[in-house]
Amino acid sequence: MNILYGVQGTGNGHITRARVLAEALSRRSDIQVDYLFSGREPQQYFDMQIFDEYQTKQGMTFVTHKGRVDRWQTARQLKLRQLIDDVQQLPMGDYDLVINDFEPISAWAAQLRHVPSISISHQACFLSPVPNIGKGMLDNLLLRYFAPTTYNLGVHWYHFGQSILPPFVTDVSQPVAPSGRILVYLPFEELNEIGALLRQFPEQGFDVFHPHLTSDTQQDNIHWYVPCKNAFKHCLQASDGVIGNAGFELSSECLHLGKKLLLKPLHGQFEQLSNVVTLEKMGRCQTMQRLDASAVRRWLTFDSVEPVRFPAKADLLVEWILDENWQDSRELCDALWQQVSFPPDVKQKLAGI
Repeated sequence: MNILYGVQGTGNGHITRARVLAEALSRRSDIQVDYLFSGREPQQYFDMQIFDEYQTKQGMTFVTHKGRVDRWQTARQLKLRQLIDDVQQLPMGDYDLVINDFEPISAWAAQLRHVPSISISHQACFLSPVPNIGKGMLDNLLLRYFAPTTYNLGVHWYHFGQSILPPFVTDVSQPVAPSGRILVYLPFEELNEIGALLRQFPEQGFDVFHPHLTSDTQQDNIHWYVPCKNAFKHCLQASDGVIGNAGFELSSECLHLGKKLLLKPLHGQFEQLSNVVTLEKMGRCQTMQRLDASAVRRWLTFDSVEPVRFPAKADLLVEWILDENWQDSRELCDALWQQVSFPPDVKQKLAGI
């Protein structure tokens, strides 16, 4: 089977999910996969070895400013003519299937060439009745038409009675000595504002990763890191907790490792606001609507939580893809949820949703 896998490159969550599926796909000799990424500059991708000779396109991304989606600037920077040309010029003749994670070029190219396509993404779960907040008419249009596919397979922390997959969390469970430090990943916030917040807690060490950094530096109680998969993984495993935006993949890893979470959702993005709603229902996060020292001070006193164990390997998903019965995912979803282990308190809370 020849597959084109299109991945949204804005943020690192889509790429993290793609790495897990790429590893499972690479173990099959009867599958050939090409990868296409869009949504960020080519030089900003890192640790991409698993994808071999991937290609990049400009695509479309959302512009943020001071922790909020800037829809006006998003519209201004959209190069619609380039996007249309990329869709029309993308070769599709040899592909049997397109797998898509909210990537518009491969999705629209598949639609126009009548190549079957499957969305395997967190965004796809919001096409089903799951907890959400702040989803307006524009959000509904984006969900349906930004990267449309023939079939949709959503990914979430709970199935809510729908055909939804659990997340795959891999490569994060090796034992690491606890550091007592806090991991901070707030890529949509300003560096000076992050520093001003964290310097109010001189007795607490922080490891901060941010895409605007160009080198690793140490300043008082803060260690600043450029994005790096291995360094991030080590700091995450050793940390006492995580302060972040409300992205899906990092929150999944924190649930899996039993890390306490303090989340500042990206304003203007209903997906992150909805993620907070679900995590609060599960009793697995605290939130702040701005970079709030009092919220950080209170959260630092909290204990760690029991982990939610998610599947580590995507081999069952690959088998389902090869079976080509893509309109029926119930058996696959049931099998994967049997691999999920919820602590008793989370089970009780989910039963009430």
